Amino acid sequence: MQSVALAVTDGMLHFELSLACEVFGSDLSHLVDPWYRFSVCGPGPVAVDRFRLEPDEGLDALARADTVIVPGWRDVDREPPAALVEAVRAAHQAGARVASLCTGAFVLAAAGLLDGRRATTHWAHTDELARRHPDVTVDPDVLYVDNGSVLTSAGKGAAMDLCLHLVRLDHGTTVANTVARRLVVPPHREGGQAQFVRTPVPAPGNHPLAELLPWILARLDEPLTVEDLARQAGMSSRHLTRHFRTVTGTTPLQWLHTQRIRHAQELLEGTDATVDAIATTTGMGTATTLRRHFHRTVGVPPDAYRRTFRSLDRGGAGG
Repeated sequence: MQSVALAVTDGMLHFELSLACEVFGSDLSHLVDPWYRFSVCGPGPVAVDRFRLEPDEGLDALARADTVIVPGWRDVDREPPAALVEAVRAAHQAGARVASLCTGAFVLAAAGLLDGRRATTHWAHTDELARRHPDVTVDPDVLYVDNGSVLTSAGKGAAMDLCLHLVRLDHGTTVANTVARRLVVPPHREGGQAQFVRTPVPAPGNHPLAELLPWILARLDEPLTVEDLARQAGMSSRHLTRHFRTVTGTTPLQWLHTQRIRHAQELLEGTDATVDAIATTTGMGTATTLRRHFHRTVGVPPDAYRRTFRSLDRGGAGG
């Protein structure tokens, strides 16, 4: 029997904690017998949002588990408790597979488990994770990252994706899909799929692209070139590229491509426009071109992306 221990302390997010309990702590022996042996481990009674939680065992029990799950951590501006960090580190050293949900990645990073590894967390906190832990390769654009013995996820719905991924690894796709149907969530989203978030345009301000960027966004349907952008900005292509690197962190054409993909996401989420029409509106030209670039960038085809969002709207499984 695979044992799963949920590491808790004051300040954990109740949603991620609850979904881990639902997936691993429910009696699903009718699917696989035996199911997981599940326990909640903490230093004593802990406060989780407005609730009080009585753990089954102390934090030292993490070292005896096959899998340790660290839920989201609310106050990422301060360091997680040293006792929790040490217990998670000891569990990994003892051979446990350690997975974080959402901002639980800050606990794994503090324990040194993410050094030299690729990791993710909720997109709103990826910059802070990278700033505080420069030895971690933080990827803000994926749902979850599987490094074998160390796994991290983005927030909310992506935390569920990681839990189902663990079930899939342990018990196979059929069982994982059955669990997903029971929970009324999408059965499978690959970890490399992009987090469903929009990259914001840099805020208006005193930078050389302040007027150019809105001008581009109003013309995403046009076949713009670097020369077109440079001409509008009144500078050379070389200077334009240099300013784009400084302001957006990427090249003019890559930024333009990203905005077209983001606009396509918005149209897929909020309208019934056909893929052909969206391709025209976003400057991709044809549905074939849009499908190719969208799949490469987001990780799923446009039609699958739209179906996922429609199912989330109906089932309330957002994240």
